[in-house]
Amino acid sequence: MSSFIHETAIVAPSARLGEGVHIGPFSTVGSEVVLGEGVRLESHVVIDGRTTIGSGTHIFPFASIGLEPQDLKYSGEPTATEIGERNQIREAVTIHRGTQGGGGVTKIGDDNMLMAQVHVAHDCIVGSENIFANGTALAGHVECADRVTIGAFCGVHQFTRIGREAFIGAYSVIVKDPIPYSLSYGNHAKCYGMNRVGMRRRGYSKETIENVRHAFHLLLSSKLNTSQAVERIREEINGCAEVDHMIEFITSSKRGVVK
Repeated sequence: MSSFIHETAIVAPSARLGEGVHIGPFSTVGSEVVLGEGVRLESHVVIDGRTTIGSGTHIFPFASIGLEPQDLKYSGEPTATEIGERNQIREAVTIHRGTQGGGGVTKIGDDNMLMAQVHVAHDCIVGSENIFANGTALAGHVECADRVTIGAFCGVHQFTRIGREAFIGAYSVIVKDPIPYSLSYGNHAKCYGMNRVGMRRRGYSKETIENVRHAFHLLLSSKLNTSQAVERIREEINGCAEVDHMIEFITSSKRGVVK
């Protein structure tokens, strides 16, 4: 595959470009950047710092990736940004490099859709197959698992964890950890049960969906506190990996979970 670099683009001589890379007009690629095979940058994209972008990722105009974090403690230390394969990074998305105190890397997995004006701050760890709608903002140190959907213009507090296949409604403010398979919404967000539609679409069995539904009933509707509900879930639901994952997530939460 042949590569294309527009005559107005500025690409540092030491940048490493895979086969079939497309770099559009007025884009800038820094000296420590690595672009995998088939990466496509449209016009006016800025990629800088120690940034690696996996094959097949498509980045749209005015996106800015790998620049210094918006953290007053950052003093120029060499940190990194790692982005996986086949991601869609739309217009005006900003993704900042990590900080030394936060692990040193901002990381995004594979097959994610980051819609226009999404912000992923320093030291965030984002999994794969997530959808972040327009204007979603992840503060520093957020951990987001796989197959999460976040609605438009949501704000996620720093150090928050978002569980696998959680769905967060538009305009929500997340200050605690959304539970895996949950449906949350509001300012501050509350949990309204399981993400039943998402689990059906993902092909979970009826038995698994019923087990997860029962676990959410015990957590949200049984008038038990969280610790009591977890013990009841352990007693009443056995052999369900998804419920076990929920329990592990809840018991390991440092900020508390969205209920």
